[in-house]
Amino acid sequence: MSMYNQIIANKRKTNLLIVLFVVCIIGFGYVFGSVSGYGWYGIFPAAIISISMALVSYYSGDKVALAVSGAKEIRKEDNPYVYRMVENLSITNGMPMPKVHIIQDQAINAFATGRDPQHASIAITQGAIQKLENEELEGVIAHELSHVHNYDIRVMTIVVVLVGVIALLSNWMLHVNMLGNNRDREKSPHPIFLVIGIVLMIIAPIVAELIKLAVSRKREFLADASGALLTRYPEGLARALEKIATEGASMAHASEATAHLYFANPFGRSRQWLTKLFSTHPPIEERVKALRSMS
Repeated sequence: MSMYNQIIANKRKTNLLIVLFVVCIIGFGYVFGSVSGYGWYGIFPAAIISISMALVSYYSGDKVALAVSGAKEIRKEDNPYVYRMVENLSITNGMPMPKVHIIQDQAINAFATGRDPQHASIAITQGAIQKLENEELEGVIAHELSHVHNYDIRVMTIVVVLVGVIALLSNWMLHVNMLGNNRDREKSPHPIFLVIGIVLMIIAPIVAELIKLAVSRKREFLADASGALLTRYPEGLARALEKIATEGASMAHASEATAHLYFANPFGRSRQWLTKLFSTHPPIEERVKALRSMS
């Protein structure tokens, strides 16, 4: 499959997952309204709370991620090799130069953050700089710049809002079932809605999280394809992934909250017990296979 076809396919799959998410919320909202007696009104406060929380993350999440990872900003004179590589790829990609940070960690990894190309930062581990060949490091940086260029932070913010709506509705449904509906005790919902409501209360947050992780994995494939298109050398990115798989090292400051941002799973082999379903990243073997199938 060509690089262009890979990009189009991954964008389409992401859009389909988000549509599925919205359909799930509409269905869950309908059941919630039937069980609680609040109709559709219950969805609005849940959406407002979720959007408010997501906006805080959207505008300040990059600073938190950089601080948690221990990333330190550098200037060109601090590391001309890395700085110029980021600069050249940014020019090629037609985007502003992001702030460049280095993480003092020997694991091979990197991440990009920022709500748009004008407010972007890229962080690269010392291990990646030391252990990757020029073409391999270039592939990793191109992948991360593609996340920014593809507005992946914005896409994931939308997904987080949708997850938040479902989580809040599920929590409220729990209270309605346990405490009863004080608004209208005389009107009882049909028993079938009570059964569906209880089932959804349990599985809806799990399904929402699975869809969020699926979207995250599709954006990784998209960034791989976009990065390969940027460098015109998919093999460099594929070799970098193989080195990460061989090394299997975890990062000292790895966090569940920021794991989805990284180029590869920052927990290394310590989280191999997780299935594909619950991972923020596709298996490295699948990413390498997809890269080597590009022409």
